[in-house]
Amino acid sequence: MGSQALQILRQGVWASLTGGWYVDPHQSTFSNCFHLYLWIFLLAFPFLLYMALPPSLVVAGVYSAVVAVFFTAIKVVNYRLHAMFDLGEIVEKKQASLTADGRRTEEGEEGSGFDLDHESLQESQENTLMIEEKAKPKQYYRFWVLPGKWLRVRYDRLALLALLDRNRRVGENVFAVVLASLVAFLGFLLLLQGFFRDIWVFQFCLVIASCQYSLLKSVQPDAASPMHGHNWIIVYSRPVYFCLCCMMIWIFDLSGRSGSLQPFSLYGVTFFSAHFLLCVRDMLVVFALCFPVIFLFGLLPQVNTFWCCDDGWKYLMWIVLHMFCFLLHKAPWGDAHVPVLFSVFCGLLLALSYHLSRQSSDPTILWSLLRSKLFPELENRTPEEPPVEIKDPLPEKLRNSVKEILHSDLVMCPLMAVITFAISASTVFIALQPALSFVLYILAGVVGFITHYLLPQLRKQLPWFCLAHPVLRSREYSQFEVRDAAQLMWFEKLYAWLQCVEKYFIYPAVVLNSLTTEARTVGQNYKELDIYRALFISVAGMKLLRSSFCAPSHQYVMLCFTTLFFQFDYPRFSETFLIDYYFMSILFSKMWDLLYKLRFVLTYIAPWQITWGSAFHAFAQPFAVPHSAVLFVQAIFSAVFSTPLNPVLGSAVFVTSYTRPVKFWERDYNTKRVDHSNTRLATQLDRNPGADDNNLNSIFYEHLTRSLQHSLCGDLLLGRWGNYNTGDCFILASDYLNALVHIIEIGNGLVTFQLRGLEFRGTYCQQREVEAITEGVEEDEGCCCCEPGHLPHMLSFNAAFGQRWLAWEVAATKYVLEGYSISDNNAASMLQVFDLRKILITYYVKSIIYYVNRSSKLEEWLTNETMQEALRPCLGPNYVDSDPTFNLNIDEDYDHRASGITLSSFCMVYLDWIQYCNSRRQTVRLSTTFTLESHKDSPLVNLCFGLCILGRRALGTASHSMSASLEPFLYGLHALFKGDFRITSPRDEWVFADMDLLNRVVAPGVRMSLKLHQDHFTSPDEYEDPTVLYDAITANEEKMLISHEGDPVWRSAILANMPSLLALRHIMDDGSDEYKIIMLNKRFLSFRVIKVNRECVRGLWAGQQQELVFLRNRNPERGSIQNAKQALRNMINSSCDQPIGYPIYVSPLTTSYAGAHSQLRSVWGGPVSPHNIYTWLISSWDRLQKGCGAGCNSGGNIEDSDCGGGSTSISTNPAVHTTQSTPASSLPQPHITTVQPSMALLSQSEGRMEAGLLTSLQRTSSIQGLLGQQLSSSQLSFSSSVAPPSLPGPERFCPASLLDNSGHRAGQRAGLSQGSGLHYESHFGKWSFSGRKGFNGPAAVEGEGGMVQTIRTHVSRLLFKWG
Repeated sequence: MGSQALQILRQGVWASLTGGWYVDPHQSTFSNCFHLYLWIFLLAFPFLLYMALPPSLVVAGVYSAVVAVFFTAIKVVNYRLHAMFDLGEIVEKKQASLTADGRRTEEGEEGSGFDLDHESLQESQENTLMIEEKAKPKQYYRFWVLPGKWLRVRYDRLALLALLDRNRRVGENVFAVVLASLVAFLGFLLLLQGFFRDIWVFQFCLVIASCQYSLLKSVQPDAASPMHGHNWIIVYSRPVYFCLCCMMIWIFDLSGRSGSLQPFSLYGVTFFSAHFLLCVRDMLVVFALCFPVIFLFGLLPQVNTFWCCDDGWKYLMWIVLHMFCFLLHKAPWGDAHVPVLFSVFCGLLLALSYHLSRQSSDPTILWSLLRSKLFPELENRTPEEPPVEIKDPLPEKLRNSVKEILHSDLVMCPLMAVITFAISASTVFIALQPALSFVLYILAGVVGFITHYLLPQLRKQLPWFCLAHPVLRSREYSQFEVRDAAQLMWFEKLYAWLQCVEKYFIYPAVVLNSLTTEARTVGQNYKELDIYRALFISVAGMKLLRSSFCAPSHQYVMLCFTTLFFQFDYPRFSETFLIDYYFMSILFSKMWDLLYKLRFVLTYIAPWQITWGSAFHAFAQPFAVPHSAVLFVQAIFSAVFSTPLNPVLGSAVFVTSYTRPVKFWERDYNTKRVDHSNTRLATQLDRNPGADDNNLNSIFYEHLTRSLQHSLCGDLLLGRWGNYNTGDCFILASDYLNALVHIIEIGNGLVTFQLRGLEFRGTYCQQREVEAITEGVEEDEGCCCCEPGHLPHMLSFNAAFGQRWLAWEVAATKYVLEGYSISDNNAASMLQVFDLRKILITYYVKSIIYYVNRSSKLEEWLTNETMQEALRPCLGPNYVDSDPTFNLNIDEDYDHRASGITLSSFCMVYLDWIQYCNSRRQTVRLSTTFTLESHKDSPLVNLCFGLCILGRRALGTASHSMSASLEPFLYGLHALFKGDFRITSPRDEWVFADMDLLNRVVAPGVRMSLKLHQDHFTSPDEYEDPTVLYDAITANEEKMLISHEGDPVWRSAILANMPSLLALRHIMDDGSDEYKIIMLNKRFLSFRVIKVNRECVRGLWAGQQQELVFLRNRNPERGSIQNAKQALRNMINSSCDQPIGYPIYVSPLTTSYAGAHSQLRSVWGGPVSPHNIYTWLISSWDRLQKGCGAGCNSGGNIEDSDCGGGSTSISTNPAVHTTQSTPASSLPQPHITTVQPSMALLSQSEGRMEAGLLTSLQRTSSIQGLLGQQLSSSQLSFSSSVAPPSLPGPERFCPASLLDNSGHRAGQRAGLSQGSGLHYESHFGKWSFSGRKGFNGPAAVEGEGGMVQTIRTHVSRLLFKWG
């Protein structure tokens, strides 16, 4: 402990103060002396120049030039030495004597003119870089100084790395030299201008030396370093920040002395005055002098933390708007007149703010979309990627979502700009003042209170921490097990519509009203300072509009407070409402952060629930009490600068960290799954490195990420997670999945998040915290020390008090997501006895026979001369395969008289199964070249016999010929399951004639046998029937993937939502060696959603990073990760990026789009795109044409005539239409769906017949409504008096019989004229099939001809049959 503390003081504290220099006792004397003299030179040189020479720019230039030459020499030598170690050859020195003959021998061997030591051995040693007294080395490197001249270097790479940091690229060396020269010049320039006096001159020279020294030998690890090991980016932090600080000091000093900037006053504070600028300059001078202490505590992030190019387009738009606003601020304003340019500005501002709010900061998806459209050949050309049978649907899904947003914005942005221009030009914001302003403020407050406070509180698990159950409950709340997707409730629709009204109508009106008032004030009172107002109008307008579009949850609080404070309480402090609202939005964001920090601190250090993880925690707890004032000052400071407030070593002592982005981690530590695609074949066969539970289970969190990508944004907009904001953290907890979801970015219709999955079998501390978030508090009846009970549906006093002292709360208890239920069975218990193993071998043989008969290459195998020649001995009457692998206990066809397996014994057991499979093959394959015989001596039976013998022998070989024992049997079964077939017998080498025999027959056979063996326990006698067995194998082959978990197909199948999967897992962990059969079934899972205080997460993450990286605490049982139920300390710390935490899965930043959520689309409607508008117009015209034509012809109403044309359901289902027969063309094939007509006076059989007819008639049109509105239309109906039950509603695909049989369809097509309509009228209804074109217009006529003709053929046959 003492040595570790000394190392931290020496290598951490002292090195941070000096910029990297410290005495390391583990290094050589030469290394320490070199560092010391280098540090003294960098410190003393500027100090002596300043003290000895008169101040002038010439001295500053000389100082900068000397520093540049000095750094260039060091960097060049260091770069060349590393290049020598990389590319140079090692010269072996022979043991030569010290005589002249020996020297001549060595010189002659090395070559004349290449050696500098041809005088004496002592002179040779002086020309080397090896200074320490060591034994004479036997090898050295040649360091070429000049052509023909070189030096012997007996230095190694590790010693050179300890001496100087390595810069791998030439650009890094050049940048380091430029930075060192810039630090020297700017620093000496400040010294010349007299900003520092007395001792502060030496202090500033120390700061200069620390910035320059860090470019040669940096502080590793730095207090602000986010990663383990050498961080080459942190090297440039000190000099870059120093240069920025020096330039700002110089600029503020020049501006303050010249007085060129015009000051202005805001809330009583004068900005940009001479006094103000000089005060800022003095603060920066003090800040520069405090550099050693600032970098000791790591208060400044590394320089690349906030370098982001994603917002360049947004800043460009803002600059254009600002220039436009600056040009129009001189436009004349009248009492009832709004300048046209200002109305144009408002329209552009609203449209661009709307567009920017719908764009993600991550441009990769947009670039992928552009690349797929502009350069499609780059998308298909992936030669390094192995071919995968199942394609990942996510990239195409994301591109479609982005394309949908762009198409919608193409319509909505011009439309919003035009509407805004019209409203602004109508002078409504001038004529109705001040009543309009107060009406908008009251409306925003009422709607915001209901939407973002009342409804979320009523939907919480514990409303106001007083009620024991939510008031507004979902339908799944009372269900024990969720079986379907979450049902859309009325209050979710209300919540979504209130948000829509709030973000698209109320807040844009509030901002536009404020902008008009502000611009009118500027236009009527023109001053020179109004350039600042023009700048502010564009900044505040875009910021407030984007905030209202993206995150309106806190807007009503800020708006109400601004109105009450500046309109009623202190109106004399008000500037204008726009300025007040803008600055209050910034202040409130900081106040929310401060509130979250104080809640975290008070919850964490509450004495009645403190959990001491170590002796240091017990020591630090009482000593932290007197420093509470400093703690609250730190909390205010960290809230202002958005920095985490982290507990030191997990104790009650808190310190401020450096500013971090919302993403928090500067580096991506995304976990990567280990499978057969990225491991060596030898490791796969011997010991797969990815066979541990954590690596294999990570795929379930990856699938959970995909499920969240599909539904998270829509669920948030429906209020299923309560209120949310950027940076919020949630924990999803179920039976075995525990994941932390971090909200990174919130946009208008999109959410970017990151998921961190924890271990399935967590530690003891994790289990205790999981129990804390899953247990209920409704049964608690305590009140202080007694148990008087509680009121019905209310919490007890103790429960209510305890819930208020937690850093987390339960947001939902039944959040439904699509996932996989995991069941694992111990394979040893299922194969313990010989009878069970015999059943498995029997299914193994039957599966091989099945795949032989199903193979498309069977005829080729039967005619292959090599195979037939190798299998011909098996047809002999005395042939017996007496391999030791075969055993009477596990082989059903074992002939104990022949002590092996014969063809006769094989046929007695499996001949019926072979013949049945062959018969099914003949019926399935209609076009066969010849009929396959399946008698005992046929080639087919002989091939099956050979393959079954080969498969069982391969199992015995993998089991080391000890199949009678359980452990070797399981080992061999797992080897074959993952595809490790080792053919060792010469009698089986015929299989190499075609490797598909192993890949397509034997390998699937062993996997299918495991599934059949699983099913045997539920129905032991079911598979005795060959028909049932054959159908079961076929069904499993179609609906289930049976594969090894290391196969890339396993991951692809899960991500593609395969219904069922099965695998055999070998677990070797903590001394356990067992085999488990893993069964996955896709279903809906129920999660508890826990909202965690985001400042608690940021603080604990920052504390772990500081403890492990800077303080080097490598204790796996350190006190900072022990369980603390009030803060979920273990779960949060476990979710840190690796290697600081230990999550088994960390997803990349994933964006979820609202358009992918079907329930939200049913509420808001689809996107308003040009294609959807065109489709709506054409369909509306088509319906109008058909309705009018039918009404005029028959005298009926549109409802009756609509059956012949098109119908659109008024429910949330997609619109359905029937179309006429038209000439065939090329359009995408329509979907076939069912509708729910009301039918009367039909018998049960006629009802079924009519339902089948309607099922064939209907198809989906998927028309999105204009401006998000759904189109309503009459349903297909019949005039009736009695209504039987309606038809089922789920969508169905068109039967294959309607899509195939094109010849038969063409023959029937001639009977129907395309220009005429088919009308049928009876006592129970009237149908009209007109010959007009469908709703898709002329372009759609050709593409649907084939299907429509088929439908009309079936209609005519049924109608004439009924008639």
